[in-house]
Amino acid sequence: MHKISFKLLFFALVFSACSVQVATVSESRVLALSVLLGSDALAKDIFAKTSALSQDFKLTSPPQYHNFLVNIGLKEQGLCYHWSDALFSYFSRQDYPDFVFHLMVANQGSYWREHNSLLVVAKGQNIEEGIIIDPWRNAGTLYFVKVQEDKAYTWIHRPNRGCE
Repeated sequence: MHKISFKLLFFALVFSACSVQVATVSESRVLALSVLLGSDALAKDIFAKTSALSQDFKLTSPPQYHNFLVNIGLKEQGLCYHWSDALFSYFSRQDYPDFVFHLMVANQGSYWREHNSLLVVAKGQNIEEGIIIDPWRNAGTLYFVKVQEDKAYTWIHRPNRGCE
């Protein structure tokens, strides 16, 4: 038993050196999100907050490995719901009167497949017209897509997550 625990700890410590370097965001990526959202200020803020959370969470890559480190107690945060909750809490308090922020979930209740994300919707639009904001998927490199065009997940609204 102790040999297995020691091996697991040794493996985690050795590979935790594979930490993610916070990438410089290209102007073209900010512009692409800005066009989708219709707001340069919000796009810049989303990239800035994602970068700050990447540093706060002390990310390692790939995200599944980071999850492993969180689940065994070697990292404190960085699971997908940590990202979505932090982003939701932050943006819900900011002054973006033309936007509404929602929590989304895919594969809810599936231990290995559940995934949480933030959705940004222009005020007056339906959730189906929103933009998924998902920094977990690529280990801190922001992934964004129209919710209807996300081929990896089928998202549903999660209004009662309780992170406000």
